[in-house]
Amino acid sequence: MTDTPTNKTQSEGENKLPELNQALWQYDGQPGQLIPLLQRAQETYGYISEKAISYIAGITGEPEAKIYGVITFYKQFRLAPVGDYLIRVCDGTACHVNGAKDLLEVIYDELGMDGSRDTSDDGTFTVETVACIGCCSLAPVITVNEDTHGRLTPMKLRKVLKRYKRRAKKELAEATAAAPAETSSAGA
Repeated sequence: MTDTPTNKTQSEGENKLPELNQALWQYDGQPGQLIPLLQRAQETYGYISEKAISYIAGITGEPEAKIYGVITFYKQFRLAPVGDYLIRVCDGTACHVNGAKDLLEVIYDELGMDGSRDTSDDGTFTVETVACIGCCSLAPVITVNEDTHGRLTPMKLRKVLKRYKRRAKKELAEATAAAPAETSSAGA
């Protein structure tokens, strides 16, 4: 699999602690800096890890509970890694009246998710609703990473999702096949 902004693992993020350190070194104790620090942590890790929360709390002197409260208040922040495929379901007015909620149910069903978590168990798909994608004439609309899919019916959506599931399976197979070759060449 390719390393995209939506494919960050915790270990990869932990290796980027110096990048987060740079933002924290610039912290000068002024009020109002917590959100920019959290944004930097999320840029670094792909989400805000417990380690980042502790680290930021230590630098700013803010209690971890307060930092967690800020993270959970703002929808822009994530406490878990994003899947390889980020599915955004538009729930703007045009999409809402044209069946966005039905599409969301189809997505959960097709991906074996119950809606209690936004990322699939295997970490491949993350689903989120957004206020508007800006393609009202194509309602209802979803995006998968940078690809837009409009005028969706439940049947069309199932076909779209099956294509992404096949692609994810193929990428996993390719990555798995490449891993032993990388390991044996590293030992040479």
